[in-house]
Amino acid sequence: MGPVLSPSDPAQQLALDDLGTPLIATTFVVVDLETTGLHADADRITEVGAVKVRGGEVLGELRSFVHPGRPIPPAITAITGITDEVVADAPAIEEVLDHVLAFLRGAVFVAHNASFDLAFLRAAAGRAGHGPLEPLVVDTARLSRRLLADEVRDHRLATLARYLHARTTPEHRALSDARATVDVLHGLLERAGSLGATTVEDLIELTRARSHRDFRRRSLVAQAPRACGVYRFLDERDQTLYVGKATDLRARLRTYFGQDPRRRVAAMLRETSRVTWVETPTLLEAEVRELRAIQADQPRYNRRSRTPRIPRWLVCTVEPFPRLAVVRQPGPRHQHPIGPFDGARTATAVREAIEEVLPIRTCTPRLRRAQDHPACVLKELGRCGAPCDGSQDAAGYATVVAAVAALADDPSPLLSGLRRRMHEQADRGRYERARELRDLTWQVARALWVLREHAWLCAADELVLQRRSDDRQETLWLRHGRLVHSEGRPVSAAPGVGDPTSPDPRPPEPAEPPEPAEPPEPAAAPSWEELELVRAWAAGGRVALVSTTVALQAPVAGGRVLAEAIAERRQTDRRVRADRQLLSGDKVRRRAPASADRRAVG
Repeated sequence: MGPVLSPSDPAQQLALDDLGTPLIATTFVVVDLETTGLHADADRITEVGAVKVRGGEVLGELRSFVHPGRPIPPAITAITGITDEVVADAPAIEEVLDHVLAFLRGAVFVAHNASFDLAFLRAAAGRAGHGPLEPLVVDTARLSRRLLADEVRDHRLATLARYLHARTTPEHRALSDARATVDVLHGLLERAGSLGATTVEDLIELTRARSHRDFRRRSLVAQAPRACGVYRFLDERDQTLYVGKATDLRARLRTYFGQDPRRRVAAMLRETSRVTWVETPTLLEAEVRELRAIQADQPRYNRRSRTPRIPRWLVCTVEPFPRLAVVRQPGPRHQHPIGPFDGARTATAVREAIEEVLPIRTCTPRLRRAQDHPACVLKELGRCGAPCDGSQDAAGYATVVAAVAALADDPSPLLSGLRRRMHEQADRGRYERARELRDLTWQVARALWVLREHAWLCAADELVLQRRSDDRQETLWLRHGRLVHSEGRPVSAAPGVGDPTSPDPRPPEPAEPPEPAEPPEPAAAPSWEELELVRAWAAGGRVALVSTTVALQAPVAGGRVLAEAIAERRQTDRRVRADRQLLSGDKVRRRAPASADRRAVG
């Protein structure tokens, strides 16, 4: 008996990256099983047959009866001719399985209705304690439905063997059926070759393709590299239909021509005349290029990112008794701007938070210094000093405006005031209002935190940042927050350079960034979405400042309060998710099999 070889060993299994091997040089193992029934969990294997082939030549065969450990149903005996007496002295599946797995090692698994045979082998391997069985699979039944759909009345093995003139007639016995499947496979490979399928990758994608036409059109992306980048689908007038990004351009683009079932994709492919792509050194650059291209070209098959967010500012109006207002851009009639925020909703939330904590007026009339307006209910609630009826003079109201202006540098009074209001409402039993104030606190904290990070990203004429992960180093060049160039390379190329945790954290002298393929306008400001992409990149690893044209400054006051509020929100979200899982029973159902396994082992 040979050694036990697990097909999950990466050194023994073909991976998708290795699928450039021509079909003529690929080793196939064609498998057929006879069983006591149709259910892999409840039934057992009675016979195994396998044939190993490469380049049309048979390299070896394997055949063995298997003792199923239970009586064979008479209906199965009537079909296969295998009786209890035939398998009485046969080895158990655990012994046979070792030889089968060794026979399968490094080959493509082939079967007719492969899911059936593979399910029985996986069930047997699991019971025997082997690792997961995950070979590359070619199903001759699925392949025939794609290639012979209009030529045969059905796709049973016997029908295909007759139609393709197989040398062996299937007879519901493992080895003879495996031999017949070999002949069927060779006939189908000849048909597939006429459509341009020359590798195992082509063959698998052909079975998934919507039509022969889509499969043939893969030639549009035949030269796509296995690299990160951004791609465009263009029509016959060179109008952009769709823009996307990918970490592997070749793998992603090929999915459009076979594995994507969406109707919009099929409609887009019918209009596609050519596909172009640009390699990028980093995924962030691909994301930024994609975003800019979508917003510039407005491709009709892109649904997201076509309309950029319009930033909003929170300002105080210029008048004797200022009030808060949400505007697109601060102007001469505005003072003490806070922003920009990602939209009106966020800016309005911050305004509501300030009005909740500070007694700034919320009414819209323009007030004169000598007032004769009646006061509203907010005066009775202590939420406003009522300058409208003269209860508060201009000097007293100016202290309120000064407190609002100070929030841009130190939001601690705002967040502390919101928390105090929240606890007051909870103590009074107004839990819904307390929850609203809690959510408002979190929303404001995140908005102000993002605002600070965007501010330092946009502060310098040129800012060079470097991020390191375990195996990669990436460098960005930003101009007022707008990405103009990026570079990426393995960490081994420059160990320790620019790593703030290394013994020598000094960054290298920055090189002049080469001209980007699509140079931005000098005065162009980054969109909110682009700043968020850069901010997320900076938060995704160890980042070092390589160089800057100005001394970066960021407010320190209130930073701890903001961080605590954001951390509290994350912890609460985790607890809520755990509670939802518990209430829905998902966690109970997931834990049940593991508990049963532990009891069985015990």
